[in-house]
Amino acid sequence: MAILSFLGRASRTYKGYPKLLVLCTLSLSSGGLVAYSESQPDTRAPHVDPNEKEPEKKRVVVLGTGWAGTSLLKDLDASLYDVQVVSPRNYFAFTPLLPSVTCGTVEARSIVEPIRNIAKKRKGEVKIWEAECVKIDAANNKILCRSNIENNLVGNREFFLEYDYLVIGVGAQVNTFNTPGVKENCHFLKEVEDAQKIRRSVIDCFEMAILPGLSEEERRTNLHFIIVGGGPTGVEFAAELHDFLAEDLVKLYPAVKDLVKITVIQSGDHILNTFDERISSFAEKKFRRDGIEVQTGCRVVSVSDKDITMKVKSKEEVCTVPHGLVVWSTGIGTRPVVRDFMEQVGQAKRRVLATDEWLRVKGCENVYAIGDCATIDQRKVMEDILSIFEAADKDNSGTLTVEEFKDVIDDILIRYPQVDHYLKSQRHLREVKDLLKDPQGNDQQEVNVEQFKLALSHVDSQMKSLPATAQVAAQQGAYLSRCFNHRIQSEENPEGPRRFRGSGRHRFRPFQYKHFGQFAPLGGEQAAAELPGDWVSIGHSTQWLWYSVYASKQVSWRTRMLVVSDWTRRFIFGRDSSRI
Repeated sequence: MAILSFLGRASRTYKGYPKLLVLCTLSLSSGGLVAYSESQPDTRAPHVDPNEKEPEKKRVVVLGTGWAGTSLLKDLDASLYDVQVVSPRNYFAFTPLLPSVTCGTVEARSIVEPIRNIAKKRKGEVKIWEAECVKIDAANNKILCRSNIENNLVGNREFFLEYDYLVIGVGAQVNTFNTPGVKENCHFLKEVEDAQKIRRSVIDCFEMAILPGLSEEERRTNLHFIIVGGGPTGVEFAAELHDFLAEDLVKLYPAVKDLVKITVIQSGDHILNTFDERISSFAEKKFRRDGIEVQTGCRVVSVSDKDITMKVKSKEEVCTVPHGLVVWSTGIGTRPVVRDFMEQVGQAKRRVLATDEWLRVKGCENVYAIGDCATIDQRKVMEDILSIFEAADKDNSGTLTVEEFKDVIDDILIRYPQVDHYLKSQRHLREVKDLLKDPQGNDQQEVNVEQFKLALSHVDSQMKSLPATAQVAAQQGAYLSRCFNHRIQSEENPEGPRRFRGSGRHRFRPFQYKHFGQFAPLGGEQAAAELPGDWVSIGHSTQWLWYSVYASKQVSWRTRMLVVSDWTRRFIFGRDSSRI
């Protein structure tokens, strides 16, 4: 009773607490005792001025919940804006592990996190609509959305949303290059549903191959797996499929184990041509040892339900190869909604949506684009060379001294990152001031405008488009969220470089991508890694590095634990070959 008395006094003392639930188990002969005490909240309403209006928040509409959109939502202060998200899927998928899902190394649900779980952890409210944006009306600042829920439910499936700021992060679609038969007869590997479909089809190929009454040629055809595209996704899927066959399926289907064939078709001269040559060469040799056939210099002409037709460039011959399953992984293309928007903003002739260095769509001040659907159109130094020279020449002498150049070089490096890339690529340029040396390599105390142009004439050659990878998209989302969070402060205290065309400074620093390396799992518990500093790592130790990095990059502890447990299960029990 003394405990109950104490709880009563506590509930009267701390009236701000809405509830106090205490569960006590006492050692009484009759069992347990549950004591419940509920204190009433302070119902006194705060003083509100009826004439005082709450400032209306700007509405930020985010399209897509991929790497770019999710990275933006994770760091965006939603209390500053009315944030609304439109996406045809209500989850985020860790797409680098999709090849592992195709073979059961990792389960599909282990790499997805509901987007509402991510949004509810943010400061402020985030509204999420499971629908697809089908039209962007840039002139009226609104979008048309259509629900993708196909159940027989009541209500209108289409609705409009207005926006103050629009962030396009819808990603890209598979690029078929208008090759006949690809859409009808090939599997893609862009979404979780694609990986699940491939997994079922692989099992179907084996189940069909062991049916009685088939000839050996028919069995070989059913067990011929073709991957079109020798990029990271195609190579990783080929490696995963080989491990699945060698470690699991040959034990379950021993009668046809010698009839299985995996072929990788690449239009270029090498697979993994975006990686270091050492990695590309090692991957080709390993595939050859594993029995995976790599056909380079081949362009697919058409695909039917039974065979694939391709042209061999070296021989100028056209050949037809029967198949049981074809996975198409050759690149990405622009989605229709983005293509239509590009026509509205004067970018109809471009292949991908162009943004400036602050990720703002060119021709549209309040629309941003991040991820695979866009590319940064980096401004060239030579376009502003006269303005840079005039800004640096403080005494208007018509010449530029080394000290005057040093005063503006920091702003130049921030505004034009290709300058920094050029310096790093030229070994004879140890310092920034070395740019002003004459062609013979001698120091110059002063340079005129023509000499200054000559010094920076080769800088723009270092400009490269960023790759369409998850790493780029995630960094862009994080960068844009920071810009939104500091938008008010940046009006009074701009943090960007100086404006060479005009006065003052830019509000924000331009986006700069930092490359942290890339992996290429090659099967057999071996992987290759290309890391910063021209460091290449290949072998079993790199595979364990891959495990640790991919586990740490999961968006939640739930998915992190699920992925690790799936890897552990595979080591102990093997992969699941059930067709579900």
